[in-house]
Amino acid sequence: MRVLLAIFLCLSFAHAKVQLIKKENNDSNTTLLVIGGIHGDEPGGYFAASLLATHYTIHSKNLWIVPNLNTPSIQFDQRGIHGDMNRKFAKIDQNDKDKQIIDEIKNIILSKNVSLVLNLHDGNGFYRKEHQGNIFNPNAWGQTCVIDQVQLDQNQPFGNLNEIASQVKANLNSKLLQQHHTFDVRNTNTKFDDETMQLSLTYFAVTHNKPAFAIESSKNLPTLSQKVFYQLLAIEEFMKIMDISFSRSFDLDAVSLEKILREYGTLSINNNILLNLNDIKKSLSFLPIKSTSNEFVFSHPLGTVRKNFGKYIVYIGNKQITELKPQYFQVAHDCPTQFVIEIDGKKSFGDFTSDFYVTDDFRVLQNDNIRVNIIGYKSNGDESGIAVALKNLDKRFSVDESGKTFRIEFYKHNEFCSMIMVHFK
Repeated sequence: MRVLLAIFLCLSFAHAKVQLIKKENNDSNTTLLVIGGIHGDEPGGYFAASLLATHYTIHSKNLWIVPNLNTPSIQFDQRGIHGDMNRKFAKIDQNDKDKQIIDEIKNIILSKNVSLVLNLHDGNGFYRKEHQGNIFNPNAWGQTCVIDQVQLDQNQPFGNLNEIASQVKANLNSKLLQQHHTFDVRNTNTKFDDETMQLSLTYFAVTHNKPAFAIESSKNLPTLSQKVFYQLLAIEEFMKIMDISFSRSFDLDAVSLEKILREYGTLSINNNILLNLNDIKKSLSFLPIKSTSNEFVFSHPLGTVRKNFGKYIVYIGNKQITELKPQYFQVAHDCPTQFVIEIDGKKSFGDFTSDFYVTDDFRVLQNDNIRVNIIGYKSNGDESGIAVALKNLDKRFSVDESGKTFRIEFYKHNEFCSMIMVHFK
């Protein structure tokens, strides 16, 4: 299998590009394209897409994933901060801030390799063909497989839209968490009955003879894990129909998803700082970074950064994880790639941006021309050669909420080299 994973790099939305993650094999051109995040307030879709990118292995045929099409709107947890992105596929103003993204995703959809398109949403209520109240009614969109028409050209692979959607519906309804979560097929009959949907991504696809479906989990489901559960169930059904062989690294149930969705991964900054986002404090101060051109690289595909009033706000999807208050430094050159550390009385080596664990105390041994700054330890100068225990550190300056992880920073001639983390057991 050939896997091409995007580098989850965040620089500036002024130069935003569609993040396309490819999981490919050489045995076929059959490709499923999954798109999440066209609406920023529908997290079931984009968190499901992110798990496809990180926790699924494709053994045959191909899977392409766009986990966060509308990143700025995802950060603000709004449908579309520049208007509804899913209503810009028939025409778009040259000055529209979404135009670059729309043009790029259109080109991806029209790629000759793309065999079928899934656009992931969370919809209001629970769709029912007959009115059963404010939540269960024909105007609801939740728990539906949406098609624009019954079929495409007869010779188009996967062009029998209604038949495929009905098969997905039946299989989903055999695996419900609760009986009222039932799925149904919603045919908008777009060409004749729905002028609004004529502006949508899926209708753009089908008018170019590309099979396309929208999957709508319900916004009225009580947890994100339940929304993601149904999204992934639906996507897996489509992969089975397309004969895409896959495996995943977890059991597909709400309990397992609750745990996985709290795994935020790491953030690398300028290749000299590495932050674990899973237990990070809501705010970190005096982070040594450059005044411009910082590179933020996430292990999570939904990781992004937004600069706001001098602070860097870190997100995983629509979840604000932490804010970073910078202290600007030049980056030093020719810094050591290893640091000698005495851990509980035994000499060890710490690599660039590494972590190490301590039971009692540690000391960073002296290195010529390198100044050590242990954040949370009070002294008036270089802090190398000093034995430091947890009791010597001010927990207000810890990196984690539990107060056991601290930063050790290295400087050369008042320029920043790198940061390593010490964890007390």
